[in-house]
Amino acid sequence: MKRILNKWFVLVLITCMTVMVSNAQKGKFRLAIDGLSHGHVVWVFKNVDTTKIDIVGIAEPNRELAERMARKYKFSMDLVYDSLDELIDKVKPEAVAAFNSTYEHLETVEVCAPKGIHVMVEKPLAVNLEHADKIVSLAKKNNIHVITNYETTWYPSNAFIKNMVEGDRIGEIRRIIVNNGHKGPQEINVNKEFLGWLTDPELNGGGAITDFGCYGANLILWLKKGEMPTYVYATSHTFKPKKYPRVDDDATILLDFKDCQGVIQPSWNWPYSRKDIEVYGENGYVIAKNKENVNYRFGESQELTQKVTDLEISHTNPFNYFKAVVRGEIQIGIMDLSGLRNNYNVIKLLDAARLSAAEGRKIEIN
Repeated sequence: MKRILNKWFVLVLITCMTVMVSNAQKGKFRLAIDGLSHGHVVWVFKNVDTTKIDIVGIAEPNRELAERMARKYKFSMDLVYDSLDELIDKVKPEAVAAFNSTYEHLETVEVCAPKGIHVMVEKPLAVNLEHADKIVSLAKKNNIHVITNYETTWYPSNAFIKNMVEGDRIGEIRRIIVNNGHKGPQEINVNKEFLGWLTDPELNGGGAITDFGCYGANLILWLKKGEMPTYVYATSHTFKPKKYPRVDDDATILLDFKDCQGVIQPSWNWPYSRKDIEVYGENGYVIAKNKENVNYRFGESQELTQKVTDLEISHTNPFNYFKAVVRGEIQIGIMDLSGLRNNYNVIKLLDAARLSAAEGRKIEIN
């Protein structure tokens, strides 16, 4: 009788645990934030009511910054910890989103990976290829997801372009042009903490060439299904040395593929903010002018315009997407816009572009 009761007790315990895990999986996503210095962190607080996440902790050693953000976005300072290690020990998050400097992305993964905690970083993945190699190694060794978030991932217009290309509507791609940037971080009044590391060549890896060059590399590799260019050639300039004495504020990056050319034009000198892409094929073209407006043309026919806000994409923000990836609701492809292979290759191209600009020669990609 005692043995039967023990078996019954174990069965009940297993059932209860299964129900608890199932309910947890259905509940809000327990997300922690590492750092508040990245300007994009405002996206979390502005959208927290429309997402399926619960911010369980924030790691930020800069108390003044944390208090300023707490006043502005109405969160409790009880959520704030001095270090990510302390935060994880106290609140046990499901995953961590890094909004620190690009240089610190590796440090975030070094803390999270051995604990089996998944990580999302803001673009780009890493400050250089050495850091990217370590991040990939840690992710594989500890079987965690490390995904990279770009604002442009959530543009229906870019999904429209992908559908056009894969549907063979414009023929073989011959040229892709990606324009990204704005008037400059000082000119658009980013906060002092963001400006401090964004214009630091060690913490950001460069200026505009890194800050906005990554968008173009990410999108072009996605459209080329992971194919790498044969050569990279780049030039960079500092047109505003009094404002940006340590980094470039303008660049042009050419990606030489076997059958087409990619052109990336990142700049802190555009007269307006822009994130647009042009794709030209053998039989036509499609241009995403912004998040939702596209122009396209086939052969000698008249150019058409379309608004694509209702275009179906799997998710419309990075936080619900991150939750779906972590909980196994969707499978992320390694060459997806957020995928690890794509974003590792982005860093490989950025490293080559910076070297090319510094030495004035094209760089062969192995």
